[in-house]
Amino acid sequence: MTHAAQVDTSAMPADDTEETSAPPLSKSMIGLGFLLIVLSYMVNAMDRQVFPPLLPNIRQEYGFSLEQGGLLATNFTLGMALAGLPAGYLLDRFRRKTVLLASIVIYSLGTMATPLATGFADMTLYRVVSGFGEGMQSAAIFAAMGAFFAHRRGLAFGVIGVGYSVGVFIAPLIGVELMSMHGTWHSPFYLFGTAGLLIAAASLFLVKTGLTETSVEKVLSTRTYEHMPASAYNRNTIALTVHAVVSGVAIYGFLGLYPTYLISSLHYSPEQAALAMSLLGFGGMTAILGGWLGDRVNQRNLLILSLLAVSVISVCIYETRAAVEVQCVFAFLMGAFGLGFIYPNTNSAIQRAVRPTQIGRASGLFVTGYYGPAAFSGLLFAALVDSFGWSRAGMLQVTVLPLLGVVALAFVRPAQFNNAVR
Repeated sequence: MTHAAQVDTSAMPADDTEETSAPPLSKSMIGLGFLLIVLSYMVNAMDRQVFPPLLPNIRQEYGFSLEQGGLLATNFTLGMALAGLPAGYLLDRFRRKTVLLASIVIYSLGTMATPLATGFADMTLYRVVSGFGEGMQSAAIFAAMGAFFAHRRGLAFGVIGVGYSVGVFIAPLIGVELMSMHGTWHSPFYLFGTAGLLIAAASLFLVKTGLTETSVEKVLSTRTYEHMPASAYNRNTIALTVHAVVSGVAIYGFLGLYPTYLISSLHYSPEQAALAMSLLGFGGMTAILGGWLGDRVNQRNLLILSLLAVSVISVCIYETRAAVEVQCVFAFLMGAFGLGFIYPNTNSAIQRAVRPTQIGRASGLFVTGYYGPAAFSGLLFAALVDSFGWSRAGMLQVTVLPLLGVVALAFVRPAQFNNAVR
């Protein structure tokens, strides 16, 4: 598939900008630019997921309660949610590359500021700022790549999801190792923040606007969309957003306190907990398979089956009190369905539920829906643990809650997607 490069001539809003045609990007430049985008999303994941395995040490240093720790583990998603809709608005009007680069700088600086916190309030602020940048980046990446790879959107999102999963996989291992080497949990935050700034600098020169500014209407110019609702906020996007809310609360509540559960309830060592957490990321590398399937099968049914799998795996994790080796298998499976199947397919489905000119708003809607309530998922999980214990809390938030997502998905009509065969 050949994509015509669209080059903005100024930083003015897209509607006011004259575009000039340029020769199609070479495969090598597409590959290099896409690689940098995937790497930037990997660092995004590392910034997010280095916090949970270090949380026991952070709580000990600051004297945070379990509820405070649970909130800090997931409240960066509040920043992501706050960024979602504004980012969607900006992406429909300004250069996606500009939004992308600014977002990487914001979350990298927020990550580097985290160890400078003097207490709960300013650490919360730094985590939210980091999340704001991460939300902007998520919206920018998926809007840009959703347009460029319009015919293979699910597969492209799956590859990006693999980058995220690699970050989830290596962040706990690197974070715990650096903490052991330096005797402080501070150093991983400085390292990952610096990596983000370096990638932003490289992307400024090596990620071309022909990759980020492609007009999806031209890619899908042979299709008509009379079968679709005119509004971006229609039955399908609303149902998918409800599903995104439920999935975000279940999955991020689990991610935020999973290492704490392993250490405090199952008495794993920090290294064993980090290994299990890394296996989550390893499981998320199935995102290529998940995205590939999402391009070829009924995406609604694939999401329903994935939610049911998460519920079953949750029962295994919180009811069996398994040994380390078995727990790592459960963690891998949770990563596979939660990160590898649900995330990329929810993201691509919500873009398919709107007309091509509205994908920026759809991307922002997904970010807000998925990450907004998830900001409080760790606090909710911690409160449930205090009231009912780990087993019952896991049953309520990670087993029962995904079933509500199944109900929401029952209202989705794939025949009204923009890739539906007419």
